[in-house]
Amino acid sequence: PFTLSYMSTPQLTVRSTPCWGEAPMWSSTESEQENREAMLDHIGIAPSILSADMAKLGEEIDSIKTADYVHFDVMDGEFVPQLSFGHPVLKAVKKMTDVPIDVHLMVENPDETVASYLEAGANIVTFHVEAATHAHRIIQQIHTAQALAGVALNPGTSIYELDSLVDCADVILVMTVDPGFGGQSYLPSSADKIKAVRELCRKHHANPTIEVDGGINNDTAATVARAGARLLVAGSGVFKCPDRAKAIRQLKDAARLGLSEQA
Repeated sequence: PFTLSYMSTPQLTVRSTPCWGEAPMWSSTESEQENREAMLDHIGIAPSILSADMAKLGEEIDSIKTADYVHFDVMDGEFVPQLSFGHPVLKAVKKMTDVPIDVHLMVENPDETVASYLEAGANIVTFHVEAATHAHRIIQQIHTAQALAGVALNPGTSIYELDSLVDCADVILVMTVDPGFGGQSYLPSSADKIKAVRELCRKHHANPTIEVDGGINNDTAATVARAGARLLVAGSGVFKCPDRAKAIRQLKDAARLGLSEQA
């Protein structure tokens, strides 16, 4: 089965049947309960190359090789105002790194575009519930391609849009800014929303990884981790630092501090 390595922790494995009730599961020799606890306590960092210097993209990607994922933002100029990358760039990025790619589709028509990003080698594909016509079908399509399926939620969207999806999704992406631009400030109300998503998942006895995107830095990493986030997207929080490995390490340390104080 397709596996994604969370560096020195057990490996995250795609499940083999559609709409699994216990997402995602770990593949290791430990007991199931220990595996699940390892998953819930691990912090992953996904630097967003939207903040990288496109003139030297290969060097920029090499500078984040200690990250858990490369976050790849796809913007279509319709769902969000900006245009960014397409699947040809994703194919090129796949040749530059062994770090798995976390694709975030900020597009009007994810039902029609998801296949091209799966074919280009995406390891996680996340689409917006606000834009999807047939969300379950997209999730099944992603799983059929042996990738992880994520569902994203904008700040103004109710968590109950996820009510029928948390059992099927591997990742729930809580946007902590309104999507479309890099370098925005974190929305303080996001922690309550992350907690609410975590509680919704508990009610469904589901364990998708909660990811956050927007305004994540050393000050906000602890806040989102304390609320329940485990995969943190950071753009300028990583790429504005000359030493990217140090920036990634500091973000993880800050988030782990939040875990130690988790509500």
